[in-house]
Amino acid sequence: MSDSTTPQHKIGSGFGARSTADHVLADIDLSGRLALVTGGYSGIGVETTRALAKAGARVVVPARRVGAAQEGLAGIEGVEVDELDLGDLGSVRAFAERFLASGRNLDIVIDSAGIMACPETRVGPGWEAQFATNHLGHFALVNRLWPAIEAGGARVVSVSSTGHHASPIRWDDVHWRQGYDKWEAYGQAKTANVLFAVELDRLGRERGVRAFSLHPGGILTPLQRHLPKQEMVERGWIDENGDLLHPEAFKTPQQGAATQVWAATSPQLDGMGGVYLEDCDIAEPAPADGSRLGVKEWATDPEQATRLWALSAELTGVDAFAA
Repeated sequence: MSDSTTPQHKIGSGFGARSTADHVLADIDLSGRLALVTGGYSGIGVETTRALAKAGARVVVPARRVGAAQEGLAGIEGVEVDELDLGDLGSVRAFAERFLASGRNLDIVIDSAGIMACPETRVGPGWEAQFATNHLGHFALVNRLWPAIEAGGARVVSVSSTGHHASPIRWDDVHWRQGYDKWEAYGQAKTANVLFAVELDRLGRERGVRAFSLHPGGILTPLQRHLPKQEMVERGWIDENGDLLHPEAFKTPQQGAATQVWAATSPQLDGMGGVYLEDCDIAEPAPADGSRLGVKEWATDPEQATRLWALSAELTGVDAFAA
């Protein structure tokens, strides 16, 4: 194993499932640093923004709903909001052009925005919405922002999920033209988030950019907006009154933000990259028992990562590393 490849095994960070974003940033000063957090105004995203700003960073929050973002971030110093719809590549291009025109470098990029288990929805040229929004939009955004990312020697954090266990990349039908399944489609998109970090780290590490992916934990947030209450009852998440049945199985939003903040800032990860994290540590490979622990081999396969990058570049028309 070469020095540039980080083993997919725990490093004993000292943090864990109940650590909060403020906890992992307690000894870190982000003054003078610039972070970009997609989805940084809702759920675990707003807690990520709040924690980074509290530690001294300036935070750019691109938002599809600018008014909602401004409202959700009111009172947090050092935050700016701009318009971005990850499901619209024209919007991605326009945002990136505005940002690059500001002449600033990025130190941290956290791709936290996402949609989950939505009814079959098509965006752009007929793309399946979860793959398009969760993966392709972020792929295009990072590639378009590459001059600022490379100049800042940024860490790029791709927020995945244990949902990636539900499906590898369906190479013969990535846009679910046949037999749409909302959970498997979500799983494919979350697998794509992991593979994206694997390949970005391989491409970027010689230029001082490292990338990570992660599972933030189980958290009930607006991410569940597409799920009927009855489905969450049937899954054993909540009771008929909407109360959590097993609170110990879920994290608070502050705890849910911790792993992505740790990924973006921790000196414990200096010189590392391309690995999947959970509970503020590097995750282990998934066991063979079917449990949703660790990371599936299909999500960290370097050949699949390279293949997905090529497909994504073809679909979006953008590749910062094209010869």
